[in-house]
Amino acid sequence: MPDTSLPLTQEEHEHMARELRANESRLRELCDLAVSVYGTNHRVSFSFQKLLDASARLRADLLTQWSREYPGNDRDCPYQ
Repeated sequence: MPDTSLPLTQEEHEHMARELRANESRLRELCDLAVSVYGTNHRVSFSFQKLLDASARLRADLLTQWSREYPGNDRDCPYQ
């Protein structure tokens, strides 16, 4: 089935990028706290790191999507 969805607007991408950066910043703080309390080899610390990794993958996927939706406009890409 072909993709018939409408792309995000540039403003929507900018908003999403801001929210992702804010969430990643907060997750890093929480991850640091978990590591300081439980250590690096604890399941909680590991789970926080997996969340940060997933967020980075999401940002990379959105960067790729931006490139498809706005070719030649990488200079303004909010995910970089």
